Amino acid sequence: MHELQTKIPTDTWVAATWDEYIQIFENPVYEKAKGYYHNGQMRIEIPPVGNDHASDHTIIITGASLFAAIKGIPMNGKDNCTYRKTGFNDAQPDVSYYIGENANAIPWGTSIIQLDIYPPPNLVIEVANSSLADDKGEKRLLYEDLGVAEYWIVDVQNVQVIAFAIENGGSRRITQSQVLPGLTISLLNEAFRRTRQTDQSQVIAWLLSQIQSEK
Repeated sequence: MHELQTKIPTDTWVAATWDEYIQIFENPVYEKAKGYYHNGQMRIEIPPVGNDHASDHTIIITGASLFAAIKGIPMNGKDNCTYRKTGFNDAQPDVSYYIGENANAIPWGTSIIQLDIYPPPNLVIEVANSSLADDKGEKRLLYEDLGVAEYWIVDVQNVQVIAFAIENGGSRRITQSQVLPGLTISLLNEAFRRTRQTDQSQVIAWLLSQIQSEK
């Protein structure tokens, strides 16, 4: 593991023990990095800082939160929060939500959310610009193992949301959210298409009108 300590490949999965992963993840050099651990492998990601990823990150948070607020669905969102099953799994999704009866499951003052103590989030979202294959592959398996109810991937390059319902240890594609009832994935896709043509305030205003018209 000495070699990994001196030069760690980023944005790829590398074999490592749990203790090795924690040692590397807590290294100040990687203070701003995201870490994942699954099936005896770790992945260290240097956060994207580009316009496209950052813009779509903003829209997906706004869209999901706006829908819940208008529909009166209890919700608490987390931005780049760490979820951990000590010794087994670790994840830092771009966006995550506790919804409904779980909205207030995580008390204030909590740092890393220990999934041996607290329930997993109802919804996890990854914004994929250059990491699409991994987000559809190993990370999807990771979120299946963590027991997340729903998983969305924002495909930046193809301007679409790929949504999965997770149940019985597996996942399947869905066209309408189950944790945010009434929210169609096609509505989100149209919102993202509009961001390529106009500013975000106009897109949010359009989303607001569309959601309100469904009441």
